[in-house]
Amino acid sequence: MTQKNTTQISEFLLHGFSSQPEVQRVLFLLFFFMYLLSLLGNITIILLIRCDMQLRQTPMYFFLSYLAVADMGFATTIIPKTLRNLLSRKKTITYSGCLTQVFFYIYFGNVDSYLLASMAIDRYAAICRPMYYSSFMSHKRCLQLAMVFWTIPMMHSLLYTILMAGLEFCNPGEIHHFICDINPVLDVSCSDSRVINLVLMTEGVVEILGPFALIIISYAFIFYSIMKIPSAIGKRKAFSTCGSHISVVVLFYGGVSWVYFKPHAKNPGLQDMVATVMYTMVIPMLNPFIYTLRNSEMKAALSRFMRRHFC
Repeated sequence: MTQKNTTQISEFLLHGFSSQPEVQRVLFLLFFFMYLLSLLGNITIILLIRCDMQLRQTPMYFFLSYLAVADMGFATTIIPKTLRNLLSRKKTITYSGCLTQVFFYIYFGNVDSYLLASMAIDRYAAICRPMYYSSFMSHKRCLQLAMVFWTIPMMHSLLYTILMAGLEFCNPGEIHHFICDINPVLDVSCSDSRVINLVLMTEGVVEILGPFALIIISYAFIFYSIMKIPSAIGKRKAFSTCGSHISVVVLFYGGVSWVYFKPHAKNPGLQDMVATVMYTMVIPMLNPFIYTLRNSEMKAALSRFMRRHFC
């Protein structure tokens, strides 16, 4: 019986994008610019909502402010370490740093998912139950939903971090990705990973598909209600209130589906890493622009903010 070459490694080597210095410099500038836009855009969203009374008292924007916080956390979990490795010859991450990245990567990704679901529920209540909207989406109910949707992902990410902390890893620990995601880290493990794979196929699938199912069900009722509106103007107005949210949902779950709902490859290809870049870097950068440029209330709040503070 052969003995596995295991060791208590102190760091992982990340095989991410191209090793060519010219490509790495271009990627560094691109990711750095995306990170700055993400921080600037999401901070602007938070300030607008917190400083504008009309937006602050609206459930949709209450959840949007928390989505902006989660997006900044999501981007900050990934981008700074990626930027550092793009400028380094030895692209490593410590063992504790890898587990920490796994925890916050899963955590903020699932918080995003739950907040998108809560925003879909809000749109359902506004369009399908307008008479009961103020009581159904009261401030107390919004706080309860926010507390639940920040707590459940923490338990979920803590479960996976504890399971992965008990694994032994082959030497050298070379991860074929630019981040510490669950599957690439499991690929360099020499331990029996049947338990964590079982959890991934059961609890993990429910954790990802649960919020998505809520979104699909909510929009099924929304579209059914909109189709019963007799006037074309009324239908267009109802659809316009959902357009920004639908755009974000398609972008987010499109990237997640490409990475997690296709046959797992031992070494993730360039397409997998591009999909990961999409929902960890591009979407947190685009969300503020989607919700401001396509939303008349946000544009009006931005105009009031500019007049109040700069005119």
